[in-house]
Amino acid sequence: MKLTIEGLKDRKAWEEAGIKLPSYDISKVAEDSRKDPAWVHFGAGNIFRIFIGGIADALIESGESTKGISCVETFDFDVVDKIYDPYDNLVLAVTLNADGSTDKKVIGSLTEAIKAQSSVEEAWNRLKEIFVNSDLQIVSFTITEKGYALKSADGNYFPFIQADIDNGPEKAVSAMAVVCALLNERFKAGGAPLAVVSMDNCSHNGEKLNNSIVTFAEEWQKKGMVDPLFVAYLKDESKISFPWSMIDKITPRPADSVYEELKKAGVEDMAPVITSKRTYIAPFVNAEGPQYLVIEDRFPNGRPALEKAGVYLTDRDTVNKVERMKVTTCLNPLHTALAVYGCVLGYTLIADEMKDPELKELVHQIGPVEGMPVVTDPGILSPMEFVDEVIRVRIPNPFMPDAPQRIATDTSQKVGIRYGETIKAYVEKYGDAKKLKAIPLAIAGWCRYLLAVDDEGNAFELSADPMIPELTDKLKGILVGKPETYHGQLKEILSNENIFGIDLYKAGIGEMIEELFCAQIKGAGAVRQTLKKELY
Repeated sequence: MKLTIEGLKDRKAWEEAGIKLPSYDISKVAEDSRKDPAWVHFGAGNIFRIFIGGIADALIESGESTKGISCVETFDFDVVDKIYDPYDNLVLAVTLNADGSTDKKVIGSLTEAIKAQSSVEEAWNRLKEIFVNSDLQIVSFTITEKGYALKSADGNYFPFIQADIDNGPEKAVSAMAVVCALLNERFKAGGAPLAVVSMDNCSHNGEKLNNSIVTFAEEWQKKGMVDPLFVAYLKDESKISFPWSMIDKITPRPADSVYEELKKAGVEDMAPVITSKRTYIAPFVNAEGPQYLVIEDRFPNGRPALEKAGVYLTDRDTVNKVERMKVTTCLNPLHTALAVYGCVLGYTLIADEMKDPELKELVHQIGPVEGMPVVTDPGILSPMEFVDEVIRVRIPNPFMPDAPQRIATDTSQKVGIRYGETIKAYVEKYGDAKKLKAIPLAIAGWCRYLLAVDDEGNAFELSADPMIPELTDKLKGILVGKPETYHGQLKEILSNENIFGIDLYKAGIGEMIEELFCAQIKGAGAVRQTLKKELY
């Protein structure tokens, strides 16, 4: 059983192995889509393959669409060579259910894989063909938030971005330059409309994408490399739209257990690979079942019936509210609390933390208890149902191989939105945030985590975070087991509005967090004792 067009011809073998196959003619869909592309996607990684690819697959299966997606990889070209080409662009999607079972399905909606290389004539010409096609409706992205960044912290363009500005559209290398150059081709071919849709997991993603592409166009215009009317075309929402979206689906790296299961079922050549750019990827994708995609419904050249495949189509304000609900109340704050306490209490799997009575109670109090009184209710999704699914189904799923050490990455960049927004809402509603107990406990846990000593007194490695040197320097001199070594070192951190979005002392909870932190440094087991004392 090989994951190729030829290999799928023995349908009986696949079905006996419990793997569902497409009911449509994969080759015909691919041929029709290549001749008249309607949807092109940049960022050919795992969440795209199982989620966005799965949406297109469902629409073709139901007869709502006849077109698949042209896939473009902008960063790691090994993905095309090792994961797309040898498998005829097919994906084996594996849903990891909370009861330990898996649902397996072959997705056939990814119709071609192209490297975003202006230096390779064949690839560049093919991308131009796609973009000048007036029937193209959607250009979408999952390239991570970093893919939209043009400038470093000092406010100057990154050297590779400056090189793209200087070299012009025909020699574009970075993702944003490539897309801007291709939109310029569409403009020159008559300027048909198009929706340019970020599906990356970051706030105001459409705005970020819009700003980056327009910046390139304006810089090239200054150098006389593009027509001034091209910039006007990009800024005309009736021509080019940049809808906002919210995406949510946990898609961890390929699990060895899934590989072994597929191998046992008789599927060949499923081994994960690590590419030269350190991408961990496999011919299969494993992910949780729950998934959410909410998109601002602005598609000036039309769109497929995305709502028939479970996508929520709405207005920009509602997209913003859904994203805010998830990030400030229902999912991300819970994940961050589990991440920092998980590291301190010796956990290596997020799901295992939900068997811990104190940690389970902590996330219950952060979300349903403290978050709900000030939650942003988007109307199209119930915050209480969403958080209930997160706590009961999603986080406890033992077959999701997600680690607290991964989620603890960049926590200093996250606490402002994940906790600061709720704190500010309490101040606005009640005059201060003194009603909060669990969120201060989560922040105290992060500060305790920064000491890089677990609850048994053993050192551990902190996850990557740009502020680690500065934060650990402020905490210098504090020793676990010697609470007398604390003499106000947290004050500069807790009063830093750049970190939390608000001075926590002015919110009325700075001193409370200090007390909780001091209780947690009394000695071995003090973190556990503090959680028990404060949560019950």
